[in-house]
Amino acid sequence: MGEFKVHRVRFFNYVPSGIRCVAYNNQSNRLAVSRTDGTVEIYNLSANYFQEKFFPGHESRATEALCWANGQRLFSAGLNGEIIEYDLQALNIKYAMDAFGGPIWSMAASPNGSQLLVGCEDGSVKLFQITPDKIQFERNFDRQKSRILSLSWHPAGTHIAAGSIDYISVFDVKSGSAIHKMLVDRQYMGVSKRKCIIWGVAFLSDGTVISVDSAGKVQFWDSATGTLVKNHLIANTDVQSIAISDVSIVPQEDSFVVGTAEGTVFHFQLVSVTSNSSEKQWVRTKPFQHHTHDVRAVAHSPIALISGGTDTHLVIRPLMEKVEVKNYDAALRKITFPHRRLVSCAKKKQLLLFQFAHHLELWRLGSTVATGKNGDTLPLSKNADHLLHLKTKGPENVICSCISPCGSWIAYSTASRFFLYRLNYEHDNINLQRVSKMPAFLRSALQILFSEDSTKLFVASNQGSVHVIRLLEGSFKHLHTFQPQSGTVESMCLLAVSPDGNWLAASGTSAGVHVYNVKQLKLHCTVPAYNFPVTALAIAPNTNNLVIAHSDQQVFEYSIPDKQYTQWSRTIQKQGFHHLWLQRDTPITHISFHPKRPMHIFLHDAYMFCIIDKSLPLPNDKTLLYNPLPPTNESDIIRRRTAHAFKISKKYKPLLFMDLLDERTLVVVERPLDDIIAQLPPPIKKKKFGT
Repeated sequence: MGEFKVHRVRFFNYVPSGIRCVAYNNQSNRLAVSRTDGTVEIYNLSANYFQEKFFPGHESRATEALCWANGQRLFSAGLNGEIIEYDLQALNIKYAMDAFGGPIWSMAASPNGSQLLVGCEDGSVKLFQITPDKIQFERNFDRQKSRILSLSWHPAGTHIAAGSIDYISVFDVKSGSAIHKMLVDRQYMGVSKRKCIIWGVAFLSDGTVISVDSAGKVQFWDSATGTLVKNHLIANTDVQSIAISDVSIVPQEDSFVVGTAEGTVFHFQLVSVTSNSSEKQWVRTKPFQHHTHDVRAVAHSPIALISGGTDTHLVIRPLMEKVEVKNYDAALRKITFPHRRLVSCAKKKQLLLFQFAHHLELWRLGSTVATGKNGDTLPLSKNADHLLHLKTKGPENVICSCISPCGSWIAYSTASRFFLYRLNYEHDNINLQRVSKMPAFLRSALQILFSEDSTKLFVASNQGSVHVIRLLEGSFKHLHTFQPQSGTVESMCLLAVSPDGNWLAASGTSAGVHVYNVKQLKLHCTVPAYNFPVTALAIAPNTNNLVIAHSDQQVFEYSIPDKQYTQWSRTIQKQGFHHLWLQRDTPITHISFHPKRPMHIFLHDAYMFCIIDKSLPLPNDKTLLYNPLPPTNESDIIRRRTAHAFKISKKYKPLLFMDLLDERTLVVVERPLDDIIAQLPPPIKKKKFGT
C-alpha cells in the first residue's frame, strides 16, 4: 500500500442540518428530503440510495411540507407563506407563489396528482389546480378556528382530513364544507394538558382516519360518524409524524409507521385477530430506536420504512418480509453526510478550504519535525492555523466552492451570484481582493474547478453548459462556453481536469460523461452512458485515462486519447468486483493519483480509503478483500503486498475528504459522529431502570 505521513484533520466543524420533511415518489422510486436550513435533497433509491440532486437552502425558507404531484413534480411550502415548485432539470426554483393564508404548515397532493391542498396559519384550507407549467388557485374550504397542521386525502379524492389543535376536521372536497369535527381528548398520562396538537393524519380507503398527537397517542376515527374507534398510547412525548403504505402499489393499506419525539419509530400492521379469522385489527408490531432525537418525518416505501429528524440522520429500515432476495439491499442504511465534496485543497501551500452553509474557512495544515515508526502519532511543531473566515453575502446558502492548487484564488457560488477572490500572502497576513463584475451567467454554478497551474477556472452551469475562464493578475477573461448537446438541459454536477490542462471531463445527473479538448475548445468524445449516476471523476497524469466511479460501486477507466475503455477496465468488468466491494453503502466521492506511481488509483468513500494497484491481480469472491489485522512478520508483509490490487484502510472514518499533498504525504478530513451529536440540542431525557 505504501507508507505515507498522514495529516489527520478533525477541525472541520461541520454539522448537517436536521431533517424536517420527507416525501417518497413511488413512480420514480425517489425520496425528497428537506432540512431545517431550507435545503432540499433528492435521493435515488434505485441507484444505491445516492443523493443525485440538491437545492441549496435559504435563510427565509423554513420548509414545513414537501410532496410529489403529477408524477415527477416536486412542491414545498413553509412558514414564509409561499408554495415553491422545483425544476428538477436545472436544479433551481421554478417559481414561488404566495398562498395568502400566512405561514403554511401542511400540504398534500390529491391521489390523481392534479390538485394541491395547503393548510395555513389562519385556519384556511386552500385548493390549487396543478396546470402543466404552474399552479392556479381554485377555492377555499371552510375556515377553521386554529392553524391546519396536517392534511390527508381520501384515496378516492372525495374527502380530506385536516388536523388542527384539539380537533380533526373532515371536509367534503366537492362542496368545500366541513362535515365532521372530531374533538381529541387532552388527557395525557392521566393529566389534562393545555392543548393537544394533531401532528399528523392519514385517511384510509375504508373511511378510517388515523391521527397522531402531542399527547403520545395514535387514534383511529370513523369519518362517517365522527367517533373514536380505537386508541393506542405509545409514548410519553409527542408522536410527530405518520406515513401509510401506498394503496396504488400495495393491494391494501396494511401497514403504517409513526415517529416520536423520543427518537423511536413504531411500525403498525393490519393483522388477523385469529389464524382462521377474516376479522383484522391494527397492531403495533415493531419498535425501532435508530434515532437519538425527535423523528420529525417518516415515509413508507413498498419495501422499507424511512425516517429522519433532529439528529440529522436519514434512516432507511428495510422490511425483511418484503425483501425478496436477502442481499445488501436488506441492510439498514443510515445516511448522515452529503454525497458531494465540501472540502478543497491547495496542495502547494498545504491549505484546506472548508465549505459551510453561510461561510468558508481557510486553514493551513500543521507541521512536525519529529520522526517515528509506522503507526506512531507525531507531535506537531507548528499547529494548524485558521487563516480566513469568509462570510457570504445575502441569505442564500453556498452551493459549491473551490481553492486553486497554488492557494491564490478562492471561488464560490450561490443561487444568484458568483464570487471570485484573489489571495496575497505576506508572512502570516492574508490580503483578500474581490474580483468585481463577474458575469451573470456564472451564477447558480454547481461545480467549480481550477486547472493544475491555476491559470484557468472551469464553472459547471445548471443549464448544462461549462464555462472556461482565464485568470489574470486580479482579473479574468471569459474564454469559451461548452454548450450542452442539442435537446438536453441537464445540469452538470461534476468536473475533472487533466494535470496538463488539455482535457476537461464533465458529468450530469444521469447522462454520460462529456470530454472536452481545452486547447481546441471543442467536444472530444462522450463516454458511453451507464445506468447509474456518476459519483466521482478524475483524469490520471501522463496517460490521460479518465477514472469514473458510479453509485453502484462500479469503477471504469476510459482512455481519452484512444476514445475507448482501457484493457484494465475491460478485465475488471469481465471478472467483476468483489462482492464486499459492491455491498458498500456510501458512494466514492473523490479520486486522485500518485504523481510517481501511474499504476495506483486513490479513492475513498465515507468509511474506507483504498489504493487500487493496477499491476496486481484482481481479487475474487473467495479472497479476503479487507486486511483488518496488522502484518505480524516480514513474510506476512510480502504476502499481503502481492495478494491483490485492492489495498483498503478503514482507520479513518467518517471520511469527508482525502488527497495526496505530495509523493509521501496524505491529508484526511474526518468528522466523528460524536462531535456532531455533542452540538445538537439535548434529547428528551428518558428514565432508565436502576438509575
